[in-house]
Amino acid sequence: MRLRTPRLEELPELTELCLRSKAIWGYDESFIEACRPELTLTAADLGSPLVQVAEDSGHPVGVAQILLDGNMAYLEKLFVEPGHVRARIGEALLEWAATTARSCGAAALIIESDPDAVGFYRRMGAVDDGTAPSGSIAGRVLPRLTLAL
Repeated sequence: MRLRTPRLEELPELTELCLRSKAIWGYDESFIEACRPELTLTAADLGSPLVQVAEDSGHPVGVAQILLDGNMAYLEKLFVEPGHVRARIGEALLEWAATTARSCGAAALIIESDPDAVGFYRRMGAVDDGTAPSGSIAGRVLPRLTLAL
């Protein structure tokens, strides 16, 4: 497995990877489609080095994206292909996100997590830090965690 920058032509494939990954938590099709706009990767996302793809045997198996805002960084996306969960890809992508954010001057990485993924982020050292509204589902509240950098 290696990390690399995404290519323009694979953005639709990476978006579908994000949606498949989200669906592992048992959400129905209408929920997943409601998440599509927020989980879509666009050409504008390629304008910075703050997106990485995990690749295994020439195929994308994970993707992560961070957003910088002053001395804070936000984990916008971290998704792993369902057949590759527990293969340490999530750990590698989160480590990339933390290292990149730190090197850009961020003091913390803010994570608005799916409720089912909270355990992963806690195991990786993030601590609970309140809640945040979902960007996809009106009225839904997500756990917010902070990873000190």
